[in-house]
Amino acid sequence: MVNGLIIGFLIAIIGMIPVVLATCVLKIYKGSELASALLLYMLAISIWQLDVAVLYLKGIFSKDLILLLFRLFRMGTTFIVPIVFYLAYILIKKHTANFKNKTGYQFLLSIFNRKIMFALVLWSSIIYLINMTKLGIVDIKEVKVLHTTTYFYFPEYGPLQFLYLFHTGSFIIFVIFTFIISRQIQNIYLKDFLSTFSFCTFLLFVSGFLNFIPGAGALFSSLGIIIFSVIIVFSFIRMHTMLTVNFNRLMERQKKLDNAGNLTASLVHEVKNTLQIINGFSKLLSELKTLPSEGKKMNEMIQSAALHLDELIKNYTGFLKYKSIEFNMVDLNEIIEQAIEISEEFLQRNSVKITFEKKYRTLKTYANQTYLKQVFVNLIKNSSEAFPKGRSIREIIISTDIQIDRIFIHLIDTGNGIPEDNWESIFDPFTSSRKEGLGLGLPFVKNIIMEHRGEIKVVDSGPKGTHIQIILPQYSFSDF
Repeated sequence: MVNGLIIGFLIAIIGMIPVVLATCVLKIYKGSELASALLLYMLAISIWQLDVAVLYLKGIFSKDLILLLFRLFRMGTTFIVPIVFYLAYILIKKHTANFKNKTGYQFLLSIFNRKIMFALVLWSSIIYLINMTKLGIVDIKEVKVLHTTTYFYFPEYGPLQFLYLFHTGSFIIFVIFTFIISRQIQNIYLKDFLSTFSFCTFLLFVSGFLNFIPGAGALFSSLGIIIFSVIIVFSFIRMHTMLTVNFNRLMERQKKLDNAGNLTASLVHEVKNTLQIINGFSKLLSELKTLPSEGKKMNEMIQSAALHLDELIKNYTGFLKYKSIEFNMVDLNEIIEQAIEISEEFLQRNSVKITFEKKYRTLKTYANQTYLKQVFVNLIKNSSEAFPKGRSIREIIISTDIQIDRIFIHLIDTGNGIPEDNWESIFDPFTSSRKEGLGLGLPFVKNIIMEHRGEIKVVDSGPKGTHIQIILPQYSFSDF
């Protein structure tokens, strides 16, 4: 009896490790649905271990009470199935960003949705209620642990036990789905943590099934819990450390931006003075009768670029003064076409052909025309400089699409590509792959898109090119 009490107490203590870990995760990521799902998962594992622990309490509690507790604590292994489903559902809805196969993504959405989740919870409740009766668990009997003097209770299963086995077996399917989905997450630290989590969960599942061997003493799961918790703790610490280091780097970059911001007002003033000179001489050039037609065309481009720069300065001066951006209903087609026109010089310089696939005659969106135009100028410029010297196909394709109330803009080039690990960091300030680059273009792009209540991301990138996607709301923000 003493041995059983000690073993039962140790199993219960081991079962608390996952809950402590998950609580720490939740404290760090307050309000995160993913952290809440992990906490539920770890809680289910702990209840599972309590389910094993009560089987060693022979002589402490009556046999009937142990049977009742065993049936009650079966909620851990029963409801862990919808919890893992919920985890996969959150990953799809909130954290995945770069599914290459749209058909596969739509298939996953058809499986992982709220209706099926509620149905799975209902089914799990039915399985749980069956286990509370003799149809699931008839009784418990004394069994001796192999090669020891320790006795514990082992359940005798009823005729519908196969439903419980089928139900818990589906758990492994959802774990595999979770692993596949986690590989599509852009944040490399979170991706690595969830991949490790999925793999360790699979091993934990295997160790749990070994508990059905009577002479094993139901201890395999406890050993699996220890291994699982140690690996997950180290994996989580690594993820948290890397995220902290990355955050500190961003803070340092932000300090640089703050210092640079103090010079902005005076720089804007100097740029305005220089721009007046450019406009003055450009106007005089246009009045020359001897100016050849090619020169007139170049002068028109100078005037167009100067006008855009003047609008940009006015907008930025207003932002510095009022800390707000003015939005209006504009035609996105016109904005993209004007951006292409401004970008003509460096497109020709890099021998790049650009195509705008205009799907809609007009494409209205609620935006700041000047800022959004600069977004496309920056993106086109970046793409035009991403081609290796020997690349024969040098193309940039811009296309648009509408889904419900959102506009999707796709910019695809045939350049060098971006390493997957850098898909997020390219939008961080002072991050540039070119020696002469300041690394401020893409951060500006991301900030402007965020001001528009939109999002920008790298959908795919490799040696044959890069696919960047921008999503913008089609209507005014008050309509959301």
